[in-house]
Amino acid sequence: MPTIVVEVMPKAELLDPQGKAVAGALHRLGKSEFTAVRIGKRFELTVDGPVSDDLLADVRALAENLLSNTVIEDVISVHMLDIETIPAGGTH
Repeated sequence: MPTIVVEVMPKAELLDPQGKAVAGALHRLGKSEFTAVRIGKRFELTVDGPVSDDLLADVRALAENLLSNTVIEDVISVHMLDIETIPAGGTH
């Protein structure tokens, strides 16, 4: 069955305390090549049937109205899950 992925991130102008904490931990571990971290949300919606452009538009509307808080978050992406990006032997 097809899967649609929705990715939501905090607005760029807002502080991301979780991302800041992870960035600090990376620095303490000696991973200074990472200068910033932002943490968001990922939703996977499994579809019963084919995915059309109209369905993707419906999901984008749902993402804007239900899956994200538009005051503090942006919907970054609404796309079909590319089966080739799933790690071998792992879950997506």
